[in-house]
Amino acid sequence: MPWALAPALAVFAVLGLALAVIDVRTHRLPDALVLPGGATILVLLVGSALNIGEPERVGGVVGGAALAFVGCLAVHLARPAAFGGGDVKLAAVCGAVLGWCGVEAAVSGLAAGFVAGGVAAAGTIAAGERGAALAFGPFLLAGTWWRVLSGPW
Repeated sequence: MPWALAPALAVFAVLGLALAVIDVRTHRLPDALVLPGGATILVLLVGSALNIGEPERVGGVVGGAALAFVGCLAVHLARPAAFGGGDVKLAAVCGAVLGWCGVEAAVSGLAAGFVAGGVAAAGTIAAGERGAALAFGPFLLAGTWWRVLSGPW
């Protein structure tokens, strides 16, 4: 992992921790944090790619964000009560981070978040909490961190 990426990952870690706590407590991902935080991360990722002389990573960052946004927007439109707009915007931020690592990382990191969320949902149903609402943001973030830290990329 290039050290030039450290600032973007540091901001992503702080933003992700704050959003995970807020989402678990309120089931909301506030635009006031997601949008400026995501924009900052995007600028840092693009700057890092250019700084280390790998401008092709910019396409991966933008492509990962777009892939995640469009894919999760489709889920939101199909089930708006189960997957909120904040989750869609957070997915775009996660997709940008994963896009740095490549298309495969973007797909597998997001898929890991969905699998983890599905396992948690199955667990709540098995525990007799059929109507329990789960905050999905922490699962998106966990899938992203799992893929970023697992390498190779």
